[in-house]
Amino acid sequence: MRIAVIGQSVFGLEVYKELRKEGHTIVGVFTIPDKDGKADPLGVEAEKDGVNVFKFPRWRLKGKGIPEVVQVYKATGAELNVMPFCSQFIPMEVIDHPAHGSIIYHPSLLPRHRGASAINWTLIHGDKKGGFTVFWADDGLDTGPILLQRECDVEPDDTVNTIYKRFLFPEGVKGTVDAVRLIAAGNAPKIIQPEEGATYEGIQKKDNAKIDWNQSAQVLHNWIRGNDKVPGAWAEVDGQKVTFYGSSLLDSGATAIGQPLEIPGASQPGLVSKAGLMLFGNDGKALLVKNLQFEDGKMIAAARYFSSGSCASVELTEEEKAFAEQMRGVWKSILTNVDAIEDSTDFFKSGAASMDVVRLVEEVKLRASGCQLQNEDVYMNTTFQDFIQMCVRKLRGEDDEEELVVDYVEKNINNMTIRMPHQLFVNGEFVDAEGGKTYKTINPTDGTEHQEELATIESMDSGAVYTLALKTHVGMSIQTFRYFAGWCDKIQGCTIPINQARPNRNLTFTKKEPIGVCAIVIPWNYPLMMLAWKTAACLAAGNTVVLKPAQVTPLTAMKFAELAARAGFPKGVINILPGSGALVGQRLSDHPDVRKLGFTGSTEIGKHIMKSCAVSNVKKVSLELGGKSPLIIFSDCDMDKAVRMGLSAVFFNKGENCIAAGRLFVEENIHDQYVKRVVRVSMLTYCLLYLSLWYLSPGFFFEPTIFTDVQDHMFIAIEESFGPVMILSKFKSGDVDEVLRRANATEYGLASGVFTRDISKALYVSEKLNAGTVFVNTYNKTDVAAPFGGFKQSGFGKDLGKTC
Repeated sequence: MRIAVIGQSVFGLEVYKELRKEGHTIVGVFTIPDKDGKADPLGVEAEKDGVNVFKFPRWRLKGKGIPEVVQVYKATGAELNVMPFCSQFIPMEVIDHPAHGSIIYHPSLLPRHRGASAINWTLIHGDKKGGFTVFWADDGLDTGPILLQRECDVEPDDTVNTIYKRFLFPEGVKGTVDAVRLIAAGNAPKIIQPEEGATYEGIQKKDNAKIDWNQSAQVLHNWIRGNDKVPGAWAEVDGQKVTFYGSSLLDSGATAIGQPLEIPGASQPGLVSKAGLMLFGNDGKALLVKNLQFEDGKMIAAARYFSSGSCASVELTEEEKAFAEQMRGVWKSILTNVDAIEDSTDFFKSGAASMDVVRLVEEVKLRASGCQLQNEDVYMNTTFQDFIQMCVRKLRGEDDEEELVVDYVEKNINNMTIRMPHQLFVNGEFVDAEGGKTYKTINPTDGTEHQEELATIESMDSGAVYTLALKTHVGMSIQTFRYFAGWCDKIQGCTIPINQARPNRNLTFTKKEPIGVCAIVIPWNYPLMMLAWKTAACLAAGNTVVLKPAQVTPLTAMKFAELAARAGFPKGVINILPGSGALVGQRLSDHPDVRKLGFTGSTEIGKHIMKSCAVSNVKKVSLELGGKSPLIIFSDCDMDKAVRMGLSAVFFNKGENCIAAGRLFVEENIHDQYVKRVVRVSMLTYCLLYLSLWYLSPGFFFEPTIFTDVQDHMFIAIEESFGPVMILSKFKSGDVDEVLRRANATEYGLASGVFTRDISKALYVSEKLNAGTVFVNTYNKTDVAAPFGGFKQSGFGKDLGKTC
């Protein structure tokens, strides 16, 4: 179709780009005039593409279309008007002119929240559902027939920014394009808007965003987040207008500790704490705001209200003065409408926008790598003088180290109160995900959400038996960090004798260098131990780490991040990014700054990761993948030990063990006896376990299961079980080479085992088994000093052991 795009902003730009990808002809882009010398992004992109761009200040005068403007529009020959983020009043003769009419995007579920501040009012009213509507345009009253609607949940601490980024922007772009598809296919509905449930609220401006403190904490929270970032909810504090940003509701049991701050009209004074400014509703409940902005435009962290003006100016060295002049040039290149950059020039009052903040931060990195800025640093130092002072303090290492702020979730469990972080850990701070996204972590015992300390966390998060978690998951993690701590100053190269050493006294030596950024992707069966196995070695070798825990078991990783920060790890050395493998894991595989990726998981995903790492930047990869480890039990074994260790080889950690014995080959003359004994022990163990758990509601558990007479071609004989499943096969007495052939007839090669009293047979079988680890008369005996890894499609590379 021939489409005219009438709108503005990055939203309009993305819709425009998607329509072009769909093959539509954009006959004209009608956007707003340049502001402060800057063109709207939609117009900039269209001009690059050679599309005609029109920037009319207005379309109509005194309610009627301006003839010259309307004529220019009609000359484009548009068959459809698409109006993404359109802020201008468009005359009906333009709206009705195309053969297919006009459609417009609106960020609410019409007929609710008609008007220009729909997102604000969705939050102010505390709606549980939000969304957007694509409707057939009318005369600017948001009452035209509905074409398409999409809804989303509104999270308790959503702001205008988070709900827009998470849903209204990305899904709104898709929805607008979907609407065009329906029109092109002749399937677009026209559903008359009902009047029932219709609301119309006025536009939110600064003068009507003042806070009325005589309300509940929930209402105050909704008002602040509903006006964040524009226009900003404000109140009089200490005789000046202060705007509040970043509100979150606090639990009723939140501890009220901080320095009192009198707020006129509030039911009780606020409290300035390390976490922010705690405010109270007339119901006695509390909320917390993170940032404050004053009338002069300066923004500060709310926690620093009483110390925001205490820093004296530093005198610049000649080198620092040169840096300041460089930055003056950068500001001038961004603020093109400003004649000269004075010390008092305000970045935002001079017309800068959020994209300009990103550019400024990157420009600083280019000119001073030691000055790592965050976007918030710019928002909180808006004048050129304050900005330079802040940069210089960072370059000198004098910027105040903020105390680690952790937004805990607490749980009373295991006779203690567990305090658990729940955010991402990036660059030394716990931060919300982009768009405020969260997901639930499930406790396998009863299906609820729990967050506990180390062994307790591990037990509740992955379902591990508490004593096992305490001894193995946590115990071996501690051993691993202690072991690799000893390697930190023992990683060295070597000198090499060469032909040219004499008589010319030439010397050749090698050095071991850190790789750089190491990405780590770990599974859910040993969350803390897998973190330790891979992280400790990376850190010992001088690398930085970005770790993605399994989506269903992130809790010990988050607690580890907190403990690491409190132990004094520099910011940015350890970063924890919980989330899905398809998103976070893929980004780590693709990222050009990641130089090594270590993965433990399925062979299928390992292959995908290896391919992505090769395509992105040929990053180094180590893979610990699936297993179907054979355990061969000869008739000359110690039967008691073979039964006990055989059960452990299969059922250890509920069978959720990469090296679990995936198939037991038992010599035929002891096969029936062996089966009877493992069945008897398994049933007794299961009954005791069941009696101990009878009072719990059903969880995500699989009963211990034993399969006998399994043939080599069967599915369970080939594929990894990864659960409490014992698979038994018999082999002919004395036929060692035949059982070895069957044991090696798998694409996996992670671990294996043999039980026999004959040392010669043990050594022969160990040599012939194709596996990274062979256990003899034992099983599951890993140690931090012994390298661990597999052959074939069980992966390559080693964890643990000597690092060089």
